Amino acid sequence: MLVEKARILDQSAMGRAIARISFEIVERNKGVDNLCLVGIMNGGVDIAHRIARKIGEIEGKPLEVGKLDITPCRDDGSKSTQDRSDIPFAIEGKRVVLVDDVIYTGRSVRAAIDALMSRGRPQSIQLAALVDRGHRELPLRPDYIGKNVPTSSHEVVQVKTIERDGVDAVTICAPSEEVDG
Repeated sequence: MLVEKARILDQSAMGRAIARISFEIVERNKGVDNLCLVGIMNGGVDIAHRIARKIGEIEGKPLEVGKLDITPCRDDGSKSTQDRSDIPFAIEGKRVVLVDDVIYTGRSVRAAIDALMSRGRPQSIQLAALVDRGHRELPLRPDYIGKNVPTSSHEVVQVKTIERDGVDAVTICAPSEEVDG
């Protein structure tokens, strides 16, 4: 059983992190022409939609947003043949920002890049993560980070969103025996 050790972001802090990521995306890409967002299922989808809304407020233009199921491309044995992705636009030649809630080892991002490339060849792929907890096993790093959170490998970073969980919060959790003992 996991027990909450620390609350890293509350609703206000999450909003500020998403706003900061949104402004950085607009600035680095000199606007939003030829830009789209793709959220990595499940946690990255809500964050991608929030970033898209914020960028829409900033630029006055809507952004296309898709959701990407990476399970068919995973390397950890939890592969699925059913692809639940929903990307209702072509990514060919576009600047794609992959969005995830937490980046950890980098393996999910590698699977996401494989899944995305199987759908076409984007002009570029950038990565946004609400939380970067370190412990990379692959040479990948986000272009946009909401918060860096140093963790131990046995801790779990949980991102809760109003859309899925009824509350916005990022917490660090650990097995109950570690917290008690």
